[in-house]
Amino acid sequence: MLRIDSVGAGYGRAQVLRDVSLDVGAGEVLCLMGRNGAGKTTLMRTVMGLLPLMSGKVRLGDITLSDLPAHRVPRAGVGYVPQGRRLFADLSVAQNLEVGRMAGGTDAPPRDTVLDLFPRLRDRLSQRAQSLSGGEQQMLAMARALCLGPRVLLLDEPTEGLQPSMIAAIREVTLAMRTRGVAVLLVEQRLDAVLSVADRVAFLENGRNGPVMTADALRDDRRIADRYLGV
Repeated sequence: MLRIDSVGAGYGRAQVLRDVSLDVGAGEVLCLMGRNGAGKTTLMRTVMGLLPLMSGKVRLGDITLSDLPAHRVPRAGVGYVPQGRRLFADLSVAQNLEVGRMAGGTDAPPRDTVLDLFPRLRDRLSQRAQSLSGGEQQMLAMARALCLGPRVLLLDEPTEGLQPSMIAAIREVTLAMRTRGVAVLLVEQRLDAVLSVADRVAFLENGRNGPVMTADALRDDRRIADRYLGV
């Protein structure tokens, strides 16, 4: 469903990604791993149109996402939960969710459909986002992305700094999205968290493709992870 084809991108004249190719199918979780600075977040931002392409294409089905302005990428069916959440801190939970529904246009699901996945947020609709705990803010960031009714969900280190109960809740929502046929591209640093949710794992190194393998193969032999994640 999501196809990243020979992409080059970066910041100004500083090229970070070089000839990166990946694909994520409907109902699949592909985890993207690599050391800090490998280009993982840059790839996410490139898919969302937040960075200009130097080469290559990004496609979602029949739509060439890389031909669209950034504000049209969500409406094409791509939900994005960036590292650091980036909520509208002074807006309420309900208002943050409404922003997501507006971005999704006519295909946006009813708010209650999303809140069924995050019942904790249902009791906090009138609270400002900045008053939530870190775990609740991460739930809200995911819920806002799901308010688009996405075909693809990009998650950039969604469990970073969270307590185990919140990590478990986010894992369950990720698996629920897979069951519903959503393609999930997940950036994660914790190998154990990856192996509990991924179908495949792709490694990046210095902005270039590393190996892509099934989670089962990586579970049986973690030496590749040691090579691409070790200091």
